[in-house]
Amino acid sequence: MAKRHAFNSLEFHDEAHKENLTELKSLLSETELNVNGMNVRMGDTFGCAAIPNQSEKAKNEIKEAIKIAEDLGARALHIMSGVTEYNQTSIKTFVSNLKFALDNSKILILIEPVCEEQLPGYFLKNIDQAAAIINKIDHPRLKIMFDCYHIYRESGDLVKNFADHADKIGHIQIAAAENRAEPFPGALDYSDILPEFKRLGYKGAFGCEYRPSSSTEGGLAWRDPFFKMENRE
Repeated sequence: MAKRHAFNSLEFHDEAHKENLTELKSLLSETELNVNGMNVRMGDTFGCAAIPNQSEKAKNEIKEAIKIAEDLGARALHIMSGVTEYNQTSIKTFVSNLKFALDNSKILILIEPVCEEQLPGYFLKNIDQAAAIINKIDHPRLKIMFDCYHIYRESGDLVKNFADHADKIGHIQIAAAENRAEPFPGALDYSDILPEFKRLGYKGAFGCEYRPSSSTEGGLAWRDPFFKMENRE
C-alpha cells in the first residue's frame, strides 16, 4: 500500500518483531522501500529502558531490536523509555540503557518526547528533557525523534524548538494539531513549517504518523501541495 500510494520509504512501530524477517526483507526489496526506523518492543509500558527494575529486560529487548533493525537495513532504532516517574534513578537507568544500545549498534539511536495528553506518565515528555539526556551521553549517533504533534502539545512553537535543538534532531514525524489527524493546514501549516526545517539543516525523511479521519488512502490529498512543491524544486 505504501508503494502503491507513492511513498518512497516507511517506518515501523514494533511490528517487525512479529513478522517473518525473510519474507519482510523480500517484500522491502521487491517494493524498493527503505526503512527509516523502527521501535524496540513496546509492550504494556511502551518500552522499559528508563524503568529501574526492568534494566535487564530492556537490554535484552534492545539487543533483539538492533539485530532486526540492522538485518532490515533500517536507518534508525527508537529506544522507548516507558511509563515511569521522571527522577534521578530513572534518568540513570535510561542513560545506561542508551549507552548499551550505542555500544552494541552501528545505526542511529532515537529517543522521543511524548506528550502527557497522548500517553500519561511517559518518562520523556518534552524536548528539553530529551536534549538533556543527549547532552549527558554526548554521542553523535544519539538523536531526538521530533514528533511535531507531541512537541507542539508539550513544548509549543515547532520552528523555535527545532531551531533550538537542530543539531540533536535525527527524524521528524508530522500530524495535524487537530485530533492528530491528516496534516492538512490548521493550527499547524506544514507547507510553511517543513521548508523551515529544511532551511535549518534537516535533510531526512518526514514520517507521517497520524490517525486517519477515515481510511488512510482516503485522506492522502494532504500531500498534493508537497508533490507540487517538489516538482517546482
